[in-house]
Parts: sequence; C-alpha cells; structure tokens
Amino acid sequence: MKIADLRRFVAIVQHDAHVPRAAASLDIPLAALYSTIDRLEGEVGHPLFTRAKSGWSLTAAGSLLLDEAKRQIAAAPPAVAGGKAPSGGKAKASKGKGRAPAVKGQPKPYKKRQGR
Repeated sequence: MKIADLRRFVAIVQHDAHVPRAAASLDIPLAALYSTIDRLEGEVGHPLFTRAKSGWSLTAAGSLLLDEAKRQIAAAPPAVAGGKAPSGGKAKASKGKGRAPAVKGQPKPYKKRQGR
C-alpha cells in the first residue's frame, strides 16, 4: 500500500466519510479518490465503507485499516510540498509575421489573383 493512498483514506475518515469534501481538501479530483478507495479495497480484500443513500460509514475492516494507516503515516517521512509541475507546454519561437486570417469569399492575402 502506498502512503499517499493511506493519507487519502485517512482524509476521508476525518471528513466524516464525505468524499467530495475530502477530495476538495486534498486538492485532487473526485474520481481519483474513488479509484484510490477501490484500489485499497482490492488490496485488503474487504470493503472499507458501507455505502448507503444516507451516507458512508466505516466497516470493521476499515477501522482496522485506519489504525494501521495512522501508524504507517506517522512512521513515514513527511510529504514533499510543491510536487506539482507547472502547466503549459514548450514555448515556440516566433516564425515571422504569420498569415492573415482567411476570410470566406476573399482572395488569399499572400497570393496574387490570377488574371484572365
């Protein structure tokens, strides 16, 4: 189990099993949090939460994993802050003036009209 997955699991429990609030506090997409829970349930072999319309609640396997997760997180080195890469791609060099936008029905500005 990854420490990051365990941290996400603990964050869900700390937010009273409210997954959207936990995702917002972790600044990750909701789908990533759901897939983390599915992955952890696959590794444990038991469901960690009982899912109902009224809300989620922790199962017995979930409470055992919570204790273990808190122990492993306390023993792990602290998380590195600022691990996000800057968005955007490679800057492109300018290639001169460029072309004027093509307007429908007008001759192209960089070609001479063919005479008859």
